[in-house]
Amino acid sequence: MELWYSLVALLPFDWAQPGGMYFMKNALLAVLVISPLFGILSTMVVHSRMSFFSDALGHSAFTGMAIGALCGFSEPTWAAVLFAIFFALLFNFVRRRTHLASDTVIGVFSSTAVALGIFLSTLGGKSFTKFNSLLIGDILSVEPGKIALLAAILALIVALWCLSFNQLMLSAVHPALANSRGIQVFWQETVFSVAIAVVVTLSMTWVGLLVINSLLVLPAAAARNVARNMTQYHLVSLVGALVAGIAGLMTSYYIDSSAGSAITLYLAIWFFLSFLFRKRG
Repeated sequence: MELWYSLVALLPFDWAQPGGMYFMKNALLAVLVISPLFGILSTMVVHSRMSFFSDALGHSAFTGMAIGALCGFSEPTWAAVLFAIFFALLFNFVRRRTHLASDTVIGVFSSTAVALGIFLSTLGGKSFTKFNSLLIGDILSVEPGKIALLAAILALIVALWCLSFNQLMLSAVHPALANSRGIQVFWQETVFSVAIAVVVTLSMTWVGLLVINSLLVLPAAAARNVARNMTQYHLVSLVGALVAGIAGLMTSYYIDSSAGSAITLYLAIWFFLSFLFRKRG
């Protein structure tokens, strides 16, 4: 981290000066890691028409937090990660064995997760207020250890993209054709779902449950308006998420607002601008 703090000290901001404001420096590094993660995953979420899946995963992560707190874990985040992974695996299992549309299955899982989370968090007359921070998030509370974990996940996601992008894309566009080509569609979808589950759960406490779904939808939605090929689609999504992440953090710091909501607003502005200048034909 000392190398990062030395690099940040070169920036022309009051909080970047050496010897203090480490929470802001950590938050900037977290944004530089989280934004590409969401930018990359966003393209697959939109392409697979699973935009509400990440929202359902956020609800399941909240339920996992409640379970972890109920069990007395000092770090309930890990309980949330495990529950979100279980949720993603169960969702894929049920979706492939039912004739219901994906959005219907997502709705069932999402509402169940919300109800279970509220039930467990208020069990025995307990107050729900201790979970309020999860709703809006606080990226200024991010710890260096969690940033390192997210950086490792980013490296794994990039490796996954490089090794199996074509298989993932074909599985999303035409599952039957993918199966005929020998691609294990179920396992492709499972790995992708687990990746989203881990990223959403670990980021929820910093971004906020109420807006985290937007980070997995808006970057790719905007990129799809202006991109003319698959390379542009991914690049524009990644760069758009990164720019919005940095701008949102700076804005939240100087006007004292929620970083998650500020990032979302910049992404929304980018989406509407991309719609005005969308590709024709």
